[in-house]
Amino acid sequence: MIKNTLNGKQKSFLRSMGMTLDPVVNMGKEGVTPTVVQAAQEAIKKRELIKVRVLQNCFEEPKDAITTLAERCNADLVQIIGRNGLLFRRNFDKPKIELPK
Repeated sequence: MIKNTLNGKQKSFLRSMGMTLDPVVNMGKEGVTPTVVQAAQEAIKKRELIKVRVLQNCFEEPKDAITTLAERCNADLVQIIGRNGLLFRRNFDKPKIELPK
């Protein structure tokens, strides 16, 4: 299940930060594989906010693939636009992003 712990102001703040990000995780024709999930989890742990891209050769719909990845990574799904999505999970040990209240 996707965590939905973010309010509108926080999502808006994260969306504005996500505009400048480059995709860190790319999903190819295999879709959401354990390797993709592991790469996303490692990236989320370091950065807290990552951009994910579903490539053209992926057989899954981009919305379904990104939603599945968010569920498996236990991350908040901030936004999906076209083939790109933003995932956020707070790192409580070393927080990098200060969310507005």
